[in-house]
Amino acid sequence: MTNIPIESIGVVAQPRPGAPDNWRRFFSFSTDHKVIGIQYIVTSFIFFLIGGLFAMIMRGELITPDADLIDRTIYNALFTMHGSVMLFLWTFPVLVGLGNYLVPLMIGARDMAFPRLNAAAFWMVPVVGILMLSSFLVPGGPSQSGWWAYPPVSLQNPTGNLINGQVLWLLAVAISGVSSIMGAVNFVTTIAKMRAPGMTLFRMPVFVWTVLAAQLIQLYGLPALTAGAVMLLFDITLGTSFFNPDKGGNPVLYQHFFWFYSHPAVYVMVLPVFGIFSEIFPVYARKPLFGYRVVSVSAIVITIVSGVVWVHHMYASGTPGWMRMLFMFTTMCVAVPTGVKVFAWVATIWGGKLRLDTPMLFALGGLINFVFSGITGVMLASVPVDIHVNNTYFVVGHFHYVIYGAIVFGIYAAIYHWFPKMTGRMYYEGLGKLHFWLTFIGTQLNFLPMHPAGLMGMPRRVASYDPEFAFWNVLASLGGFLLGMSTLPFILNMVSSWIQGKPAPANPWRAIGLEWLVSSPPPVENFEEIPVVIAEPYGYGKNEPLIETKHSEELAEPA
Repeated sequence: MTNIPIESIGVVAQPRPGAPDNWRRFFSFSTDHKVIGIQYIVTSFIFFLIGGLFAMIMRGELITPDADLIDRTIYNALFTMHGSVMLFLWTFPVLVGLGNYLVPLMIGARDMAFPRLNAAAFWMVPVVGILMLSSFLVPGGPSQSGWWAYPPVSLQNPTGNLINGQVLWLLAVAISGVSSIMGAVNFVTTIAKMRAPGMTLFRMPVFVWTVLAAQLIQLYGLPALTAGAVMLLFDITLGTSFFNPDKGGNPVLYQHFFWFYSHPAVYVMVLPVFGIFSEIFPVYARKPLFGYRVVSVSAIVITIVSGVVWVHHMYASGTPGWMRMLFMFTTMCVAVPTGVKVFAWVATIWGGKLRLDTPMLFALGGLINFVFSGITGVMLASVPVDIHVNNTYFVVGHFHYVIYGAIVFGIYAAIYHWFPKMTGRMYYEGLGKLHFWLTFIGTQLNFLPMHPAGLMGMPRRVASYDPEFAFWNVLASLGGFLLGMSTLPFILNMVSSWIQGKPAPANPWRAIGLEWLVSSPPPVENFEEIPVVIAEPYGYGKNEPLIETKHSEELAEPA
């Protein structure tokens, strides 16, 4: 056995060919984690375009103070469907797709622990999408109850039909919950049991740490939301009284079920993005990640603390004073491990030889947006501020800076960074940079004006508003249209590059990690032989050999 020098990692001449280039496999019940990962990514992006179209229609309505474009009921339904689609059908699935593709490669495994369960979890996503979009078209849809479906409003059944839009929406949420729990079991088992020999916890890439932390939240939090959706479904269809105040139920109890998961759900989405930033910054700054172990452990700390923050969404729900103070403290505590990560990223970038390729631009833009959203998040953790801006556009602006400004930017960074690995093709850098600047400028124009409008008192979920808010809404609408346009160069780049892009080498970025040891795209079972890890990955530890191999004679010279 021979040690591979660290400088040569990623330029191995592969003895095995890449995965078969057959597009039909993406429409099959494949159990290959890489195929499933791309299925998740592409399917969720289609729903992202649908949710974005809903948003552009709403911004078209809000460009003038009067409700003069669409009916108010349709506007409310679009508001609900936009939030539902973007969360349940875009952000969660696309991150699961990235995790599916990368985690087995990063830990030296041939596949996920339960391949058939993995495939079944994916094929539930189109079912969720059909049910959720159908709820928009069927009478009695969730137009008034919002994407959180608060009773007693969600208990109303004006049509009198057993199957109505609200029922279909709740079925979609429940099935989505089951799919995500299945995925969480698979991820946790894979990371715990299928790491390559020698890959201890502190030899795992940070992305794997953050996926593990996020999926642990899914395991302890998601059953609450799924159970709440099923109980509400029973109240509507079977006449039970879990949340119906007319029958002795407690509607606030539903809020506890909902927010016990739905606030930690933000960390389910943002934690993998933290891992993406931690993988990208060292590569494009050509420096080791500052504080690898602290950054890794801080992800688990976030997982623990995020389980005791949910009541800060309920300050205006008659919450006792002592409970408000307790959850204000716990919510602010989340900023500590998060701040540790931000400090580590800044320290990694500082003094580095920055290479501003498209993945790095999106990672830097996501970091800037996240810091801003973190500042407004600490403000919202404060009881008096939160009560003052409750149900205003300040909350909407903060939330979108997290979801779009940080998370979607991180997703784009990951897609560009690992696109050569997934497809064996290089994307077009010019189109990538155009996509970044349209997205970054559109994000600021769209979501920044929501903050002053919210502080002035503009309520959310309204199709018409006082003319004093017109200036801010015109800016936000222009930004929304620009974000819609920004997807066009991305789609053109991805499709044309995948079809006829320049062939990619195994490691075009000279990155270090097990996923860069295999061909682009990787073979069906990833590795001809399971690697033996003998050191922390480059960029996270000392400059020493990473693995042992029998194929040192096949190494090419470093670039």
